[in-house]
Amino acid sequence: MILPFETRVKVRFGDVDAAGIVFYPRYFEILNTAVEDWCEHVLEVDYRAMHVVQRWGIPVVDIAATFAAPSRLGDDLIVRIIPQSLGRSSCRLAAEFSCRGEKRLSMTLVVVCTDLTRMTSMPWPEHVRPRIEAGLAAGVPGGSPDEGSEKEPGL
Repeated sequence: MILPFETRVKVRFGDVDAAGIVFYPRYFEILNTAVEDWCEHVLEVDYRAMHVVQRWGIPVVDIAATFAAPSRLGDDLIVRIIPQSLGRSSCRLAAEFSCRGEKRLSMTLVVVCTDLTRMTSMPWPEHVRPRIEAGLAAGVPGGSPDEGSEKEPGL
């Protein structure tokens, strides 16, 4: 897999408001879809099986967004997911939204690997952690492993 991960999303009628631009909460839904795709293609984890069968998930515990330019109905957005740091159970990701080379939005988020039965943080599964580390080791800007981090946000 070539890093960073990219996925494409078309702006649909239901994504825009009366002004004809993407209604900002929709970006958070689009981001969640992109993270699901990242899990499938980069982490090689089936999102449904992760939640329903294996009973773990990666809820967002911190998120920030900076809006650069509006997106409109019919735009084809490229959403890029870039791992930035990795803790025992947390991972900081950057997400960049663009269209035709123009930056539209950037987000940073922290997800925490969570045992869904106990609703507590848990270490990244052994088959997942190396795939995140590969994104950090690939020289993606801002990325560096944080193996010894005990401080984790959220749960």
